[in-house]
Amino acid sequence: MTSGKSTIGPILANVLGWEFYDLDDELVKQTGMEIVDIFQIKGEEYFRKIENERLTELSILDNAIISLGGGTIANSNNFEIIKNSGSLIYLKATPEALYNRLKSKIDRPLFRDLVLGEANKADFIERIRERLKEREQYYEASDYIFDTTNAHIGDTVDKIARTINRNLDEKS
Repeated sequence: MTSGKSTIGPILANVLGWEFYDLDDELVKQTGMEIVDIFQIKGEEYFRKIENERLTELSILDNAIISLGGGTIANSNNFEIIKNSGSLIYLKATPEALYNRLKSKIDRPLFRDLVLGEANKADFIERIRERLKEREQYYEASDYIFDTTNAHIGDTVDKIARTINRNLDEKS
């Protein structure tokens, strides 16, 4: 969450001449509800079900960048779909950097209570660390890892595009 996927993804897709899909945006279009509302009204189980369905549909596309929600990968079924359909790129950032990006966002269901409750920085960062630890086995199994903590967007896009192009050249 807030690692740069929704910013870097469309730019990267444009550089590569590929399509871009943000899985959360796809679910908002599908349901007509914001992500936080889906969680509040329908529950996380419903959200994860429709997330898996849409991911399955998108995973068959060629030449597409798909930005995943932070928890998408933590479902073993989703993880298998992702690993079997393309390359997984982890945009990594420190908990402190994620805190700075999350601290005023109320559209993130898993952190909304901390923002609205004006949680102290230490508690907020601890929650981020807990989420990262829960998902670490999946994130660290990525094909490529790029640190976005202090990286410029353009530099990160260039690095990822070079990596993808090199990977495609090796396969052909």
